[in-house]
Amino acid sequence: MTKYAIILAAGKGTRMKTDLPKCAYPLLKKPMIAYIVEHLYKSTMIDQLITVVGHKKEVIQEILNSKVKYAVQEEQLGTGHAVLMAQDLLVDNDGFTIILPGDMPLIDSEVIKEAISEHVEFRHDLTVVSTVIDDPFGYGRIIRDEGNYLNAIIEENDASIEEKLINEINTGIYIVENKFLIPALKKVKNSNAKKEYYLTDIVKIMKKEKCLVGTYLLQKSYKAMGINDLYTLSKAETILRHNINKELMRSGVAMINPDTVTIGQNVFIEENVVIHPNTYITGNSIIHKGAQIGPNTEIHNSVIGENVICKHSLVYNSQVMNNSTVGPFAHLRDGAIIGENNRIGNFVEIKKSTTGESFKASHLAYIGDAEIGNNVNFGCGSITVNYDGVNKYKTIIGDDVFVGCNSNLIAPIKIEDNSMIAAGSTLDKNVPKGSLAIARAYQVNKENYIRNKKKNY
Repeated sequence: MTKYAIILAAGKGTRMKTDLPKCAYPLLKKPMIAYIVEHLYKSTMIDQLITVVGHKKEVIQEILNSKVKYAVQEEQLGTGHAVLMAQDLLVDNDGFTIILPGDMPLIDSEVIKEAISEHVEFRHDLTVVSTVIDDPFGYGRIIRDEGNYLNAIIEENDASIEEKLINEINTGIYIVENKFLIPALKKVKNSNAKKEYYLTDIVKIMKKEKCLVGTYLLQKSYKAMGINDLYTLSKAETILRHNINKELMRSGVAMINPDTVTIGQNVFIEENVVIHPNTYITGNSIIHKGAQIGPNTEIHNSVIGENVICKHSLVYNSQVMNNSTVGPFAHLRDGAIIGENNRIGNFVEIKKSTTGESFKASHLAYIGDAEIGNNVNFGCGSITVNYDGVNKYKTIIGDDVFVGCNSNLIAPIKIEDNSMIAAGSTLDKNVPKGSLAIARAYQVNKENYIRNKKKNY
């Protein structure tokens, strides 16, 4: 018995006003469709995931890679037509298939589990997930018969005035027994206002076949929020951010003004961490205990060690070890690994470099493609000159090295242990162990120059 999930992600999403496929649009820096895939796996109720792609399908495929199998809908002819495109992948007639829109990121594993469990418990052949909302405009209405059983789903464009007053709506989530799904879809017609093949029509078709059709009423209607434009995206983001922050604060994470704090769903934060205002932590970031993050800080796909202070700074795809300080106005990126007890100060950028213990770059420095040892001081205004316009080159600095202010280290170059670079030097040769390197023009003072110059005017 195979339990399938089909995610509908072929649409353009024209109301989003974006070149991206709608389901690829980011919510807290993660594509909407990625939330659905993660929750389907988390539910442990599904054996095989199928995504129906169409418009700019390569974008969705790049996001999900091999996590799902793909069916292609070349023409967007409706939801029923989209599901039918997956028929070659539905090879097992036993089990069931859950069908979900790809633009519903707040649907979580709890909803998926409960809906499937009710479908199985009541032995439905088809279960439609419904919910009640205050403003049902634009949604398909749930039409019930005299016994309060599901009779049909009527789309907005085809609904009568009385039917449009109904506030129980179809969420777009269905659970169908495999043996009925494809035969029912092949009977769907496009005789409607939009000339599309509606997936909703399988309700009437299966009822005519004497199938058992039921509903699962979703109590928390916000979870079924579909993202159709940037306004609804902002509403979903507000809900998601609030829920994540509430859970973190209850687990021991302090947030100063949590309404200004944005934490991604895949972020892990230990207890006894303080998050200050206007802070964004997204991706697969990890924040260890005792850290203080923010204010005005953005961290993405990075690991922050214990007791680290990181404020007014950007940290992307990097790691900061225990007891280090970053900022204000520092920028770590592209695999920077900052050692323990470091001081990365004002307007310091570190890219694709590693630093040892007790490293200090207190202000106004650029370090790129470098490997730096322990107890190194990197002076104000100093840089590693790593790029010649074509290639990037590496700088290696040993232990106990002092780099004076306004020094240029032209890579590839190696500065060995216990060396000192005189301020204002531009080096293009290696420095042996224990040396003082000086590479600057001699100072020339022209006495009485200004006085003599004024006499000439």
